[in-house]
Amino acid sequence: MSLEVDVLKPAIGAKVRLDRSAIGDSAVSQELLMLLERHTVLVFPRIGLTDPQQLALTDALGERVNIAARVPGRGGADAVYQVTLNKGAKIEPEYVLGTFFWHMDGLTVDVPPPKATVLSARRLAPKGGQTEFASTKAAYAALPPEEKRELEGVRVYHTVTASVREFCPPEGLDDARRAMGREHPLVWTRRDGTKSLIIGSTADRVIGMSQAEGRALLSRLLEWTAQPAFTYRHCWEEGDCVIWDNTSALHRVIPYAADSGRMMHRTALAGVESAA
Repeated sequence: MSLEVDVLKPAIGAKVRLDRSAIGDSAVSQELLMLLERHTVLVFPRIGLTDPQQLALTDALGERVNIAARVPGRGGADAVYQVTLNKGAKIEPEYVLGTFFWHMDGLTVDVPPPKATVLSARRLAPKGGQTEFASTKAAYAALPPEEKRELEGVRVYHTVTASVREFCPPEGLDDARRAMGREHPLVWTRRDGTKSLIIGSTADRVIGMSQAEGRALLSRLLEWTAQPAFTYRHCWEEGDCVIWDNTSALHRVIPYAADSGRMMHRTALAGVESAA
C-alpha cells in the first residue's frame, strides 16, 4: 500500500496518514523507513496509539532499545519511557529539564545512539510543550566544502553534566551520572554515505582543542543548524505520534510548567551503525 504523505518543509518533516491496522505490515514498515530517511521527521496526526501499539510500531521498524535502562540505577526501566515533570514520576526532573535544550537521545550511554525515537502525546500542557526539530543532515549538507573538510575526523566527548550545565551544577547529579560520557565523531557517516552532525547540549568538549576553541566550534554549528530553513516546530495535539531520525535531528521542547500534567510516551529503535 502507498501511504498518504504531505511534506511539511523541504529540509525536514512530513505528515503521514497511517491506519493503526497497518502496523506490522512489512511493506508499510519499509515505506515508513524510506520516508524517515527522506524527511527525517514523520508526524502521525492524532493516531492515538496505546502503549502496546506504540511498541508494535517500534518493533515493526527495527530492533527496539530501552536507553533508559542503560542509565546507572535504572536497569528496570519500563519499555515505554514516560517523559513528564509530574510529581512521583520515575524519571529525574533534571533529565526532563534538559530536554528544554537542543539535544539528541542516547549520546552518553554505552550503546550506539538510537536510530530513531518514537514519541506519543498522552497529555498536553496548557502552555508550551511544543517540540522543535533541527536537521543536522540538511545543515551539514549546506556547509561550504572547505568547512566539511575541516570537520572530518573531529571527535567530541558527550556527557550528562554538559546536558544540564545551564541549570544544574555537577554536584547536583549523583556520582554515576557525573561519570556518564561517550565519545562520538562530530560528523556521522551512514552506510549509504550520507552525513550529519552529532552536536547538542551533551557535547562537552572537542578532543584535541582548547575548551574555548572547541565550545566556540560547537556553538557555531548549533547556531547554523537551528536556522529556520533546517527546523520544524510541532504543535502537539493529543494522540499525535512523531518519529524522528535521532542521528540526523536535534530536538528540544518549548518549556512548560512543572504542574502542567504534560505526559509523553517514548520508545526507540536501536542504532545500527558504528560510531567509529
